[in-house]
Amino acid sequence: MNTLRLGIPKGSLEASTVDLFKRAGWRITYDSRNYFPDIDDEEITCILVRAQEMSRYVEEGILDLGLTGRDWIVENDSDVVTVTDLIYSKVSARQSRWVLVVRQDSEIQSIADMRGKRISTELVNFTKNYFRERGIDVHVEFSWGATEAKVVEGLVDAIVEVTETGSTIRANKLKIIHELMKTNTQLIANRLAWEDPWKRQKIDQIKTLLTGSLQAMGKVGLKLNVAKENLGRVILVLPSLKAPTISSLYSEEWYAVETIVDSAIVRDLIPILQEAGAEGIIEYALNKVI
Repeated sequence: MNTLRLGIPKGSLEASTVDLFKRAGWRITYDSRNYFPDIDDEEITCILVRAQEMSRYVEEGILDLGLTGRDWIVENDSDVVTVTDLIYSKVSARQSRWVLVVRQDSEIQSIADMRGKRISTELVNFTKNYFRERGIDVHVEFSWGATEAKVVEGLVDAIVEVTETGSTIRANKLKIIHELMKTNTQLIANRLAWEDPWKRQKIDQIKTLLTGSLQAMGKVGLKLNVAKENLGRVILVLPSLKAPTISSLYSEEWYAVETIVDSAIVRDLIPILQEAGAEGIIEYALNKVI
């Protein structure tokens, strides 16, 4: 039987990735000591791999498919197929950024001021190349963790760190002076696996359902009934992912309207729809939008 070897990122993206697969229709189960999770699909085997190493294992063919950040693909200079971007994280759907960070009282105001300075980061290769390409001579060292503390304590002049909101950086009395790269999670495939017809079909299935699950996040479906004379007014105030679906009810004087909207606006939208003449409004959750 054909089998696809799938890498699940261990660490900060682990829980959100398992949840994303659950929304897409796959149930992944494991305990904290198990690096080989079970999945309710006999055509897939799973392995937990650190995101920093994922692209290397996919490139070498140890894995057929994996999820990791664009930053680690660039850092490892990995030759893999990017199947699709998947913008999600443990916190939100924001796109993460790698930024240059200094103390709030630092005299460093721009990357030009970094000449001859010391930087600590996990993203060593990318950071070295970034400054080299701009003709700025810096010393870059690998950080084994607690990166913010190194600049807070004055052990280094600056750090290159990943952030979504910048709140942790501000809480440590640090400031961002430059953005080096935007990154997001990517679904990546081994090139030989991508060329295999069976594996390509399975990868496309996973891509479609994961993307559909992400599209559904933060959205809900709305169904409502509206009299013929009020239909125009309701449609004018009804936002929609695309054009709403409108169908006639048994009574020729009434219509059923169905649409998809952002969940954040529903509490304000429903009273407006009622004022416009909508009745029988139903809100329902979505698992996928494809």
